[in-house]
Amino acid sequence: MSNIKDKVKEAGQSVADNAKDAVHFIADKAGKAADWVKNKTEGCSMKCGDAKTVNDIQPEMDVISSCGCNMGKVDHLEAGSIKLTKKDSTDGQHHYVPTGWVERVDEHVHLSHNAEETIRLWHNEPAAATAG
Repeated sequence: MSNIKDKVKEAGQSVADNAKDAVHFIADKAGKAADWVKNKTEGCSMKCGDAKTVNDIQPEMDVISSCGCNMGKVDHLEAGSIKLTKKDSTDGQHHYVPTGWVERVDEHVHLSHNAEETIRLWHNEPAAATAG
């Protein structure tokens, strides 16, 4: 009988030890994950959190579609439109998007149109873009 009690006691101790090891493992990984998130987001509230207006759009800012695709970089604002640099264009042309498509501005310009709509509707001259 004492043999069974010893075996049950050993099994219980083994379970307790394994549970303790699992808790330490999870705590270690959770701490590392928290450090990783903190590292990745450090300073973000100053860069990302400050809402800006269309008037704050600057050359070389990335223009991002609503689906997250990079549509190019800002060359400059012209006649109520954002002129995109041609160096980032697949067809080597400047493209214009109306400032009315801007959903928000932070360190990037975020559009309310997805990539497909943006490509289909962007223009090759600023006057046409302001009408779009």
